Amino acid sequence: MAFSADDFQFMARALRLAGHGLYTTTPNPRVGCVLVKDSRIVGEGWHEHAGGPHAEVVALTAAAAGARGATAYVSLEPCSHQGRTPPCVDALIAAGVSRVVAAMEDPNPKVAGGGLRKLHEAGIRTESGILETEARELNIGFVSRMTRGRPWLRVKIAASLDGRTALRNKTSQWITGADARRDGHHWRARSCAVMTGIGTLADDDPRLTVRDVETPRQPLRIVVDSRLRITPEARILDDGGVLVATALRDEDRSRALAKKGAEVVVLPNAEHKVDLLELAKNLGARGINEVLVEAGVNLNSALLRAGVVDELLIYLAPHMLGDAARGMLDLGELTEMNQRMLLNIQETRMIGQDLRILARPAAQVPGV
Repeated sequence: MAFSADDFQFMARALRLAGHGLYTTTPNPRVGCVLVKDSRIVGEGWHEHAGGPHAEVVALTAAAAGARGATAYVSLEPCSHQGRTPPCVDALIAAGVSRVVAAMEDPNPKVAGGGLRKLHEAGIRTESGILETEARELNIGFVSRMTRGRPWLRVKIAASLDGRTALRNKTSQWITGADARRDGHHWRARSCAVMTGIGTLADDDPRLTVRDVETPRQPLRIVVDSRLRITPEARILDDGGVLVATALRDEDRSRALAKKGAEVVVLPNAEHKVDLLELAKNLGARGINEVLVEAGVNLNSALLRAGVVDELLIYLAPHMLGDAARGMLDLGELTEMNQRMLLNIQETRMIGQDLRILARPAAQVPGV
């Protein structure tokens, strides 16, 4: 299918609009819509928050009568089911648009091509697949939850150039510069949840809230704590919105945490640790699209072995800490080079004086 230069231009605009909802739309996808007639934009909009009007409705409202005969460029297939708001396909049909171009089909089984099919049956010309990769990346967590039943899990690591994350005495603040730390808050803000382990709580007592970025909401904070060692005095509990995943059923400790506004979920595996795959599925059932992990080597490595890590967000600082310092990951002893953990580099970028690398596992992790 051949798309015109105008098609690419207006879909790129729809994707930029969708990006305005980066921090706000969860658990819904980020969607933008541009209405065009005679090569001129007559209306546009984006989905701002769950329960609010969808991008198509915002754009149609802005266009009013100008929508009749227009082409609608939508970064995700218009919905065809009744959710918190009516189906967008009905609004597009009623407005009299002549063509709908979607960047990608909706992976939600409730839609999954049904929106475009209903538009086609109403006599509206439909096309999809333009800038699909960009659209999928924008909603990679939503796609993951719809197709795999679990969120997209991104592990953030700050390290020295020789791959060390802390001194032997556990000192780790600050490995990277202020710009990189501020950038990390952008990744927190776009995530539905931030996950850490009990070891990080014991060492640093973090709050894990978004502070350096303006955002209307705070992500859920998740603590993986197999033996339920977290105390009600932990700073992460001060702001509410905390889920504690444990392998130990202890009603007294759970009640104490509940008084601080935390929820405790018991998910043991055969080794009396938290079953991390079950935790990922639990989060998917809660509508969590993206999880940012800010933890230490133990939890990071356990998540890799559980096969739930989708992406590594690594900040490398321009200094060395030496062999005595702590490493990034524990992959066990490798005896052959074909046991290496292979990565696909998605992006590299300088953030201040630090190098940010976005990478995805390309093969099975040793030990899985």
